[in-house]
Amino acid sequence: MNNIQYSTRFSVAPMFSWTDRHCRYLHRQLTYKTLLYTEMISTNAIIHGKYDYLFYHRDEHPVAIQLGGSKTKDLAYCAKLAEKRGYDEINLNIGCPSLKVQNSFFGAYLMSHANIVSDHIKAICDIVDIPVTIKTRVGIDKQDNFNFLNDFIGIISELSNCKTFIIHARKALLKQLNPKENRTIPPLNYHYVYRIKRNFPFLNIIINGGIQTLEEAQIHLQYLDGVMMGREAYTNPVILTQVDDKLFGYQNTIFDPIVLIHKMNFYINHELSKGVHIKNITRHMINLFKGIPGAKKWRRFISEDICKTGNNYLILQNIAKSLLNII
Repeated sequence: MNNIQYSTRFSVAPMFSWTDRHCRYLHRQLTYKTLLYTEMISTNAIIHGKYDYLFYHRDEHPVAIQLGGSKTKDLAYCAKLAEKRGYDEINLNIGCPSLKVQNSFFGAYLMSHANIVSDHIKAICDIVDIPVTIKTRVGIDKQDNFNFLNDFIGIISELSNCKTFIIHARKALLKQLNPKENRTIPPLNYHYVYRIKRNFPFLNIIINGGIQTLEEAQIHLQYLDGVMMGREAYTNPVILTQVDDKLFGYQNTIFDPIVLIHKMNFYINHELSKGVHIKNITRHMINLFKGIPGAKKWRRFISEDICKTGNNYLILQNIAKSLLNII
C-alpha cells in the first residue's frame, strides 16, 4: 500500500482500547477526510508481541500510527516497519500519563527530557520519508508554566525535523492522578496552545482536549492548523458525518445509517471468518443512534443480544429502521 497525501485539519485522537482497527474502519465509513490514529502501540509489542500490531484495513487511509517507547533504536525500527506497511504518519506519544508508561520512561514523562525526545524524533525522521509528529501536553506536574512548554517545543523543533505538534491543552499530574482523571481534572489551557502558534508560526500546531462540537473546532481553526477530537468522536460517532462538509468543504453524501449497517455487515462477516469475536467490532457501534428516541433498544441489542443472532443483518437493519421510523 502507498502512503497518501492528507490533511491534519481534523483528526480523531488515539485512544487506548478504543481506536482499534475495527473502530477506525467504522469511523472511515462516516468521514472520508478525517485523519485517523491508532491506539498508542509500544515498540515492545511490535517487536516482541505474538500478534501483528501493525495490521489495519486498507480503507482506513489516511491513518497514522502512534508509537510509544523509550529506546531510540527501537522507535526508528518500528517507524520504518510502519512506513513499509503503508501508514501515512508516525506519531510519537509524549503525553500518556499512565504509571506503567512512566515506569517504562516514555509518554508524558519525557516532557522533562526534551533532548531525548529530539533524539527519538531525529532518528525516526532520518529513516522514514513520511511525516513524523509529536502528541504532547502543555506541561507536567509543577513544570506547567508557558516558558516550559515554549522551551520544550523550541528545543525539539530546532534539534529535530519535527514540524507538527499536537498539544493536549491540559497538563498531566503524573503522581497524583490516573489517566482518566488526567483527561478531565487539570484545567484546559487553550491560550497556551494559541501562544505557541504565535511564537512558532512556521510549525503545524494542532489542538486537543475538551473539544465537543464542530462549532468549537471551527473557532480553533481560525487560529490554529488543526483540531483533534477525542471522546466525543467515539461516544457520538455520527458527529463525524458532518466533518467533511463543515471543516473541509467536501460535499459528502447524506448519512444513511441503513447503508452504513449494510457496509458493516460485510466487514463483520469477513472478520468473523478470520476468528474475530463479533463484540470486538460491534462495541464501537453502540452509540450510532445516540440522541434518537429508542436508542436504548439498539444499545441493549449490541451489548447483550447480538451474540445470540449469529450476526443476523436483518435484525440489525430492522432495529435501525424502527428507530428511524423507516417503513
